[in-house]
Amino acid sequence: MVGLKERLEQDLKEAMRAKDTLRVSVIRLLSALIKNREVEKRGKLSETEILQAVAASCKLRREAIEEYRRVGREDLATKEEAELRILEGYLPPPLSPEELRRKVEEAVIRVGASSLKDMGRVMATLMPEIAGRADGRFVSELVKEVLSRA
Repeated sequence: MVGLKERLEQDLKEAMRAKDTLRVSVIRLLSALIKNREVEKRGKLSETEILQAVAASCKLRREAIEEYRRVGREDLATKEEAELRILEGYLPPPLSPEELRRKVEEAVIRVGASSLKDMGRVMATLMPEIAGRADGRFVSELVKEVLSRA
């Protein structure tokens, strides 16, 4: 199985051959982000950590799209959307709401959480498992909801 980092290298070469400047730019930025995180960590990133970097990059693009639209810069929002589509191609398919709820409930049981005070432990267990497959804010709300019923 080819790792995500190797896939990025292959895709970069293909994009360069095809003279796809947008794709080249996005992959280079993502590769630089991964490299910077490896320097900070002082070691190689795991596949989960690489997925978290891709997800963080997607989140930045979504926020930029909202901001550009708010100030009437549709041209820049369109460019960010194109970059976002490229980045999303490196993420696993998103979890359905039912799958996500099941994973949250399993994490609550695994951690032995009984109240909202345990939210940090649940999130710490859950987030690496679902990296890049669900929005962190939505996961947080779902964990709060499940824990408030516990």
